Amino acid sequence: MPAKVRILPSRVSEERPAGSEAGSQRWYFCFFFISGFCSILYELIWLRLAMAQFGVTTAMVSIVLSSFMAGLGVGSLAAGRLVRTYGQHLTSPLRLYAIAELCIACSAVVVPLELRAGRYLLEHVGSKLSLSSSGYYVAAGLCLACSLIPWCACMGATIPLGMFAIRSDQRLDGQYSFSFLYLANVFGAVLGAMVPLLFVEVWGFTGTLRLGMLLNLAICGAALALARKPMGRGNNNNDDPTRPDTSGQASRTWCPAVASGTLWLLFATGLTSMGMEVVWIRQFTPYVGTFVYSFATILAIYLTATFVGSSIYRLRGRRHNNDASLLWLFVWLAALIPLLTADWRVEISAWLRVPLGIAAFSGLLGFITPRLVDRFSDGDPNRAGIGYAVNVAGCILGPLFAGFVLLPHIDERYALAILALPWLLVALSFLLAPAFSRQPGSATPLTARRVLASGVILCASFALIAMTRSYVQRVPVAQVRRDSTATVIAAGQGMRKALLVNGIGMTILTPVTKIMASMPLAFLDHPPQSALVICFGMGTTHRSVLSWGIDSTAVELVPSVPALFWYYHADAPQLLKSPRSHVVIDDGRRFLERTIGQYDVIVVDPPPPIGAAGSSLLYSREFYSAAQKRLRPDGILQEWFPGGDMMTAVSVARALKESFPYVRGFVGIGGWGIHYLASRQPIPNRSAADLAKRMPPDAAADLVEWGPFPSAEQQFAAMLRNEISIDWLIAQDPDAPALQDDRPVNEYSLLRNKGHLQQ
Repeated sequence: MPAKVRILPSRVSEERPAGSEAGSQRWYFCFFFISGFCSILYELIWLRLAMAQFGVTTAMVSIVLSSFMAGLGVGSLAAGRLVRTYGQHLTSPLRLYAIAELCIACSAVVVPLELRAGRYLLEHVGSKLSLSSSGYYVAAGLCLACSLIPWCACMGATIPLGMFAIRSDQRLDGQYSFSFLYLANVFGAVLGAMVPLLFVEVWGFTGTLRLGMLLNLAICGAALALARKPMGRGNNNNDDPTRPDTSGQASRTWCPAVASGTLWLLFATGLTSMGMEVVWIRQFTPYVGTFVYSFATILAIYLTATFVGSSIYRLRGRRHNNDASLLWLFVWLAALIPLLTADWRVEISAWLRVPLGIAAFSGLLGFITPRLVDRFSDGDPNRAGIGYAVNVAGCILGPLFAGFVLLPHIDERYALAILALPWLLVALSFLLAPAFSRQPGSATPLTARRVLASGVILCASFALIAMTRSYVQRVPVAQVRRDSTATVIAAGQGMRKALLVNGIGMTILTPVTKIMASMPLAFLDHPPQSALVICFGMGTTHRSVLSWGIDSTAVELVPSVPALFWYYHADAPQLLKSPRSHVVIDDGRRFLERTIGQYDVIVVDPPPPIGAAGSSLLYSREFYSAAQKRLRPDGILQEWFPGGDMMTAVSVARALKESFPYVRGFVGIGGWGIHYLASRQPIPNRSAADLAKRMPPDAAADLVEWGPFPSAEQQFAAMLRNEISIDWLIAQDPDAPALQDDRPVNEYSLLRNKGHLQQ
């Protein structure tokens, strides 16, 4: 993921006061360090807020990230053109930079309001759009683009504006300003990927955004104060900050293949790096889980390695102009290392697999990207803006290509190899250049040492592709389905069948999922007509609802999950053909908020673990408020809580208590989890016999199909004996807040659990 800027220490002339130069550079480094921290903070939180407003779907995530990256590119291009066209008339570059930071600070307050307004607009103006239609995504995409692109453009504009300010300062040499600012920005982004997670745990999303706003305001104030100081004068090459670029001269030191294709290389760095991040998440999820911290760890390692690579370039890379043709082969090889560290047969710590797998590739791109931009721009803000925008264009297309073209059709291993392929082609063009070049000295001779080194690297890389195995191949008997959202595996035989999504176990064949449907239906005061099941899983709960002879609508986020219904239940094909069966591929929260249907029972079975990223949207007060609108007056919500740390348990219970006047809880079969029943009307105290009598014969037979008791009455009796007082549970941690969208207690638990994530 590209950061916003990079710069290098300047060459100081004897006539220039070195102390003032160092002091000015420290200011710029601090500006872009803090700015990088804030930009990642905003990106992570805006993504989550957008998911809450428009849906937790892969398409929606791609739209948000694409809007963010598009804004960076637009801002970079626009600011570069501004400097190029009006630079001679701009007397205070730092003031322009300060204005950009002020606008970014305003975004912390405005963007959440814009996202809510966009959702309101879709609910009222676009209410006729199908919930799963492309029309909805187009409309939502326009709302997100209008909300994010203008503010992200301000972030992208800081790159050329910062370079322009440095170039206008007579004490500084701006030739390598991009790499200097980029280094500072990436360093801040490293901390921005992890530290804000701690702030969210304490202050929530709103409080964390306010912190980012204060930091941007501090940058604005400091930049304005620095702008009041007179710029030093000296004899350097920055006398005209808008002078024509000489990047063409600088690029002649490189092989013509690179000099003429620098923009293509910048595009490739963005395409492959961001595309590989999508693949990495699927590859390493079986080892690091689906927590917020898991994704943040991958991002932080990527940014840290990028920072190290950029630091090496600043220290040594720009001093050496020798041909580095083997460098591109090393990039190709490094891109394939995750094939080895993600191989389930390699016995290493789960949390070591990620850094060992992605650090080398990320570090090499951190070295290459600033080098390419520095040599393309030669300190010219306009050309730097162009180069950065091209890099961002690759960053936009990379996740789309990986998520919607590669992963739905091929194994993660081959998807990674395809994304790495451009670097093999670049390397081969370097290696073959001496053989086809007609100009002596235009390329490094193809020596025996280079041939040997190249052969070793190529053999090692192809061995990685041929000999490694993915986690999918670990399951001996399995049905595998792939789509843009996930890789789904159906494994096992008999009662040991299991459902895995991206290598994580979701559910098994258990009577718990049958009780989720039958218990709330049996408690109703009237014969039920319809039910809504959020999260399809193996389809057991949907199947149990249908056994009551009523309409059942099941909503599932991952398209491939319902496609495996037949694997777990022999009667699945017939059930799916029933006019009472409705399976919808959509985000459950979004469906609930936009449907106009009314249901007697809503069954919610969020995917495990309790701390999974995004799962709080199915436990929050806002979710329960939406559920109330879709329940009939005496309808019942059944919420399954699988268990977790005490604060999470209390937060979920408190959110239910504050949303519904009547809530009852029952410990599940075998002590597994809690079944919560919530309603706006009193939930009657029925006996086990009464509950059993209210069931149709088919539903009663379905309930005891897998035991553990032979009759429905005995099954209900076991549940009623284990009723738990929700007031008693809340009293266990009186200070725990009710779980809400702005305060997802279950997902952010690092501080209170001292680093041990609760699953």
